[in-house]
Amino acid sequence: MTSELELAALASDVAREAGELARRRREEGVHLAATKSTLADIVTEADREVEELIRARLREARPGDGFLGEESDAADGETGITWIVDPIDGTVNYAYGIPAYCVSIAAVRGDAVPLRWEALTAAVFAPAAGELFTASRGHGAWLGERPLAVTTESPAGALLATGFGYDPSTHDGDLATVRRVMTMARDLRRAGSAALDLAYVAAGRLDGYFERGLKSWDLAAGALLVSEAGGTVSLLDEDSVRPMLIAGGAAVHGRLNEILGQET
Repeated sequence: MTSELELAALASDVAREAGELARRRREEGVHLAATKSTLADIVTEADREVEELIRARLREARPGDGFLGEESDAADGETGITWIVDPIDGTVNYAYGIPAYCVSIAAVRGDAVPLRWEALTAAVFAPAAGELFTASRGHGAWLGERPLAVTTESPAGALLATGFGYDPSTHDGDLATVRRVMTMARDLRRAGSAALDLAYVAAGRLDGYFERGLKSWDLAAGALLVSEAGGTVSLLDEDSVRPMLIAGGAAVHGRLNEILGQET
């Protein structure tokens, strides 16, 4: 039986290779391939090429596993393990040349439904910074060889991150949420990559994170990073079309839950 650490090593190697491909393609120039849900929701040729690389490497190493990626068809597996992949999280940043993007790879057991799975391993690689965040169930979260831990105190108020959906009709609601959360915030960041935001919570660079409407590939790796760094991740209103993800250390998570739970 394959251990979580073996899965982590595979995820890390593939994330690094995929991230370097994304970085090279960014240097060569980005070509838009399509829009998805709205004009703002774009996919580049690099998104597709990077996902194809990840899918091929994982299939070579573990042909019986399932696969769920943002840019290609899902595939059921025979082992009970599914790889959940966002080839370039932060595509709009990537297209504009903003270095806040990453490759996100997670292995889970069970249905690929957010937080109903058993998370096994995660790798989030930020090519522009050369930073690799990893986690394995029961083995902690790491940035390279440095163990990670969420913040436990925020006496000046919490430094929080969030994101907004691509559908303009959701923006008023998202902005109203921000107004409510600012009562507990020191400041707010909106960097444009959910996986990186969650990795930064795990690393103590942010105190907490909240966002509606994330997909499995947006949060699978980052959620395990946070939980293995001692934090808590949960979904509010999880049966809605746009459930609310909240993440942070115990105190920040509890306060976010108190404020945002009133919306659901």
